[in-house]
Amino acid sequence: MKSIAIIGSGLGGLAAAVLLASSGYKVDVFEKHSYPGGKMKRYHVGGARFDFGPNTLTMPDVFKEIFTVSGANPDDYVQFKKLESHTMNYFADGSTFLSSSDRESMVAQLATFGIRANHYDTYVKSITKLYTHAVNEFFPRTFSSLQEYASLRLLRSISAVKPLTTMHDFHQSFFTDKRIVQMLDRYATYIGSSPYLTPATFAMIGYLEYVDGVYYVPGGNPTIAEAFHKRAQELGVTFHFNEEVTQLHVNEKQTITSLSTKSYEKLHYDSYLLNGDYLTVYPRLVAKAYRPSFTEDRHVKEPTSSAFVILAATNRKTAANHYHQVYFSNDYEKEFEDLFSNKSYPKDPTVYISNSSTVDTTAVANTGGDNLFILVNAPSLTNENRYVDKEDLKNWVYKQLEKKGVFIKEFVIDDLVITPLQLSEEFHSYFGGLYGYTSHSLSQAFNRPATKGKDIKNLYFAGGSTHPGGGSPMVVQSGRNAANLMKKNLK
Repeated sequence: MKSIAIIGSGLGGLAAAVLLASSGYKVDVFEKHSYPGGKMKRYHVGGARFDFGPNTLTMPDVFKEIFTVSGANPDDYVQFKKLESHTMNYFADGSTFLSSSDRESMVAQLATFGIRANHYDTYVKSITKLYTHAVNEFFPRTFSSLQEYASLRLLRSISAVKPLTTMHDFHQSFFTDKRIVQMLDRYATYIGSSPYLTPATFAMIGYLEYVDGVYYVPGGNPTIAEAFHKRAQELGVTFHFNEEVTQLHVNEKQTITSLSTKSYEKLHYDSYLLNGDYLTVYPRLVAKAYRPSFTEDRHVKEPTSSAFVILAATNRKTAANHYHQVYFSNDYEKEFEDLFSNKSYPKDPTVYISNSSTVDTTAVANTGGDNLFILVNAPSLTNENRYVDKEDLKNWVYKQLEKKGVFIKEFVIDDLVITPLQLSEEFHSYFGGLYGYTSHSLSQAFNRPATKGKDIKNLYFAGGSTHPGGGSPMVVQSGRNAANLMKKNLK
């Protein structure tokens, strides 16, 4: 029986473990933390339950298919519930817009902004085209051979997804109201990038939220990782928690022969899957001489934005009374200039709040208040912004929200702050960024690290910093891509 080591139990590693074990391989998973899921982590603060990691959940079938392909019924492991009206957007001028996957609701609201139904329908038709090209020709590829890069169908699809138009310009071509454009431009932050630099290709995220729909999981999104973990164990996967891999040993034939951890000197496997931040974990585990194709130049690979997060448990209900709400800044372009050019916290930030207790009261069963996941986009780490006064910055965010009519601080039972530096240290995130490097150039948007690298014969990659990119469904797809390629090469 062929053996496989998976380093990291994020969603990509877990998905690959399930699929490989169900195909008859011996699979061992090594994880530095005490739990599965990586950034999809559960917290308990002030008696309330919180999710960290992805809060807006889309593409449930991507998760379900992992169970189905492995021979199990996904409904026995995890439930996905749809939020038809999912995100309340608050604009700087006091107007609001409730995003929904219901066309009639969208058309009625857009009419109050002076936008006709046919403009919205044209927009939906265009983002549907973007999504269709991506899901058929881009997401499933591993880019492990020249044939895949040279595919005529792929080239046609790339040319069709508007790679030379920015996301901002794309949205402006459909809507003249700056508030609606700002609402749609926010999708660039889902990949840690700026809408003023990111290709319009990623506007397909709008398809997921306005056509396919936004979902939540009762019990919190980490339930997905726990469900994958359970299924993997049923299939015989061995998990080594609190066991960080410290080195991958490579021979003169550019083949990994074994791995070392803090507890084990050398463990031997046939193939290895690295499920972690490619830009930081790969160079930590593999000596430089064995990875000549890897570049460590930060100026070549611009880090994505990071996040300053507050988990606040309150003793009463607050004005943040939707599952998802966004409080927009007055000058969005200046906000992204601060994040990426100045590498500083925006003076007028957009603030996102997730309050899962609006639909899942078990999260606040002990408090009766809210469980507020509060996020402000933050710059990637530099020497100048590396250390921040967490208490001062937290109180500043509370004051920013008070200016928008959202009073939280006086009702807080307890809160917990998570900074970019903590993300860097705990998850080896590239300069504290959430998704590796930005999509601000064609090469970074369409040439992310492939499922299999050029230098080492039996090493594969999965995770948000590799193809096809960030976001929990894409990370799961990366794990599936890796499992498929490993099975093909191990035959």
